[in-house]
Amino acid sequence: MDLVTHLAEFAGALRAAGTRVAMGDEADALAALVRVDLGDPDEVRWALRCALKIRPRDVEAFEMLFARMWRGAGRSPSAAGAPPAPAADHGPGRPRGRGGWQLPGLHETDAETSAPDGHEPGASGTALFRKKSFEVCDDRDLAAMEPVLARMADNLATRRSRRLRPTHGRGAADLRRSLRRSLATGGELLSFARRARPIETAKLVFLCDTSGSMEMHTRFILAFARALRRVAKGTEVFAFNTELVRVTPWLAGPQERVLARLAEAVPDWSGGTRIGECLTTFVAEHLDERVDSRTVVIVFSDGLDRGEPEVLAAALRRIQARARRVIWLNPLLSDPRYEPTARGMAAALPYVDRFAPAHDLDTLERIIPELTV
Repeated sequence: MDLVTHLAEFAGALRAAGTRVAMGDEADALAALVRVDLGDPDEVRWALRCALKIRPRDVEAFEMLFARMWRGAGRSPSAAGAPPAPAADHGPGRPRGRGGWQLPGLHETDAETSAPDGHEPGASGTALFRKKSFEVCDDRDLAAMEPVLARMADNLATRRSRRLRPTHGRGAADLRRSLRRSLATGGELLSFARRARPIETAKLVFLCDTSGSMEMHTRFILAFARALRRVAKGTEVFAFNTELVRVTPWLAGPQERVLARLAEAVPDWSGGTRIGECLTTFVAEHLDERVDSRTVVIVFSDGLDRGEPEVLAAALRRIQARARRVIWLNPLLSDPRYEPTARGMAAALPYVDRFAPAHDLDTLERIIPELTV
């Protein structure tokens, strides 16, 4: 087990014990650990207590879990007020300290690869929360994720089209256009016409389920949509539960303010859901204006529909016929036991081009290549 995984499991155990540990705190803890002697239990313990911001009322739970998950066989924690003693130099990649203590589960190669050189996954603070489920994230986690989402969105802006288009700059020679152009100069080929792959501008429409079963995930998908909208200016965002609402004009500003505005403006926020009826409204009122052959429509929902499945299927059939692609993101797919047997989800699948999970940053990043033409 590497250092990142071990730290993530420790933070999860603290949360299960009632201790507040945010994703940003985990990133701080990783940065602290790679700067202390991993072979010294006191240094590790104090680094974790400081970086994870352990409150006095949570010290007992922290000490108990540290003794169980981080200590080797046998040394009890030092007194709570005792400062860590200076650590001896054991050389790179040798996490042994006083009394022969060794970080449980951390091999010498793990200690080496955890060095903060900026290239290895274990050295990056974001590695801690790329696979962290949105279900266990809080507002501080969302704030820490926003810069990562912005960098992910930048990848969308720099993707080039698979199709070659005429260009006045550098590119591959276009012999057909070059020969056609030479007719104007008596058949003499004075210059080559050229083609290149332009940067593709994505055209996206998000349809986000804001019902109660999706509440913990929706705020992260809205943050994802906001990040993409910065580079794909024409991105449209709709929220639905029992009614459909276009929320694109309300996405500007700090995330917490956006969520507060949406909770007030969207009817039945965190309530029930009628996916089929809402998508039927989208087809009737927005499909012709917002969707064309270049548009990728992203539906974010767990597919738990209280309406009739035939209505959902008919609406999605219309959307798929007009859009370039329909992608359905379902957070329940993170569970390997999940099967799309709910009536709504089963009715939708024949009209979905890509059915994918969306429960953490990694799954969102894997979707980005599919959002361009």
